Amino acid sequence: MKNIMLVDNEEDQRFSIKMALESTFPGDYNIILVESGEKCFELIKNDGAPDLFILDIMMPGMSGWEVFDKLHDNPNWRHIPIVFLTARTDRVAENAGKFLGNDFIDKPIEIEKLKTRIDKVLFNN
Repeated sequence: MKNIMLVDNEEDQRFSIKMALESTFPGDYNIILVESGEKCFELIKNDGAPDLFILDIMMPGMSGWEVFDKLHDNPNWRHIPIVFLTARTDRVAENAGKFLGNDFIDKPIEIEKLKTRIDKVLFNN
């Protein structure tokens, strides 16, 4: 089972993605829900890092870009794959997301497609 940390300020998004992935693909993932970049770092410092981060870009406080930068500044976390999952669909965000992260996914997304994209990143398929 892979641990995936989903960092998104929208509670409905976090809950629906978690429920969809864990119920549709039982035993594949443990989704750790986090509402902010600040909370993300608090959790990984206390509980350890996940196998993959899914980051929303547009969040109050610390944006997904800032979370990415902070993760990559730490040698213990820079190897962990990052997928940007966001409603922001402009070309600049998409190009930056694909360049910086391991994948860039627009919201909304079908859960089967999300699983395929996650597995591609996790297992280099």
